[in-house]
Amino acid sequence: MNVLVTGGAGYIGSVVVEQLLKHGHQAVVFDNLSKGHRAAVAPEAVFLQADLHDNDAVIRALETHKIEAVIHMAADSLVGESMADPLKYFGSNVGGANSLLNAMLKVGVRKIVLSSTAATYGAPETMPITEATPQRPTNPYGESKLMIETMLRWCDATYGLRYVSLRYFNAAGATERCGEDHEPETHLIPNVLRVAAGKAEHVNVFGEDYPTPDGTCVRDYIHVIDLADAHILALNVLERRSEVYNLGYGSGYSVAEVVEMARQVTGRRIPTEAAPRRAGDPPVLIASPDKIMRDLGWNPRHSELDRIIESAWRWHVAHPNGY
Repeated sequence: MNVLVTGGAGYIGSVVVEQLLKHGHQAVVFDNLSKGHRAAVAPEAVFLQADLHDNDAVIRALETHKIEAVIHMAADSLVGESMADPLKYFGSNVGGANSLLNAMLKVGVRKIVLSSTAATYGAPETMPITEATPQRPTNPYGESKLMIETMLRWCDATYGLRYVSLRYFNAAGATERCGEDHEPETHLIPNVLRVAAGKAEHVNVFGEDYPTPDGTCVRDYIHVIDLADAHILALNVLERRSEVYNLGYGSGYSVAEVVEMARQVTGRRIPTEAAPRRAGDPPVLIASPDKIMRDLGWNPRHSELDRIIESAWRWHVAHPNGY
C-alpha cells in the first residue's frame, strides 16, 4: 500500500515509517521539519518537505505518489505550550487536519489513521481508561485532538471517509536508528537520560503532591515499536470500518519509579529536584488496551520498563548530539 505519513520525520513518525517499510508498504513522508529531522527518515522512503497548510502541496503529494491511505502524525504536542498559546494549537493541529482532509476528499483518498492522544480524556476518575471513557480534555492540546476526532466522525458519516483514531499514552524507547531528539525536550525519559549522560544537572519533578502512592504523576509508557506496529494493523481495519483504539499497556509507572529504573539501567547518578506542577497534567493516565488486542490481535513485545529505558539509553549513547 502507498501510505503518506505526515510528520514522518518526527520521533514516532520515523519509527512508523520504519515499520511500514518492514511490512512491505511504500512510505511517503510529508514533513515541514519544524520539529522533525531529515536524518530520521529511512533512506528507502520518499521525503517531501512541505507544510500541511499548503493545500496544493498536499494534493500534489497524494496524486503524484498514488497514495491509498494516510497516517496523520503531524502536530504540535506540548501540553504546557498549548496552555500558554491555545490558538496556536487550534490553528496548527485543527487547521492542518482540515487542509489534509479537504485534499484527501478532493483526490479521492478515503482512509486515514490518526495519531490521537490520551489527553483527550483529561483526568478521568476511574482507571484503566477505556475507549468509552468520557473525553474531557484539560488542555488545548488534548482539545485540538478531540476536535480532529470529531471532524473524522463527521467525514465518515458524510463522505464515507474511513478512519482509525489511535489514542496514544506515553510513547518512549527507541529503535537502533530512531530515537527522541526534541528541542525543547519535555518528555520524562529522555530528560532523565540527559542527566545520566551528564548533559543536565538534575531532573525536574513537576509535582510531588499528587494523589498517587509516591506523590508523583503516573503514566502508561509504551515502547515506540509496539506503538508503530499498531499503525500497521490499523491500516487493515480501514477496508471495513472506522474505529477508535487506546494504545498503552494497562499498567503505569510514577515519575519516581522511572527515575529509579533509569539509575539501575544506566548505572549513573540521576539527581532530582522538586518543581511546581505543570498546568493541565492529570495525576494518573493508564490505558485499557483490551479492545485493540481483541480486535486486531495487537501483541506488545517490548512492554518492560527496563527494556524501554535501555533502548532509549542505547540510542542516546550512540547519538550523543542527536541527529
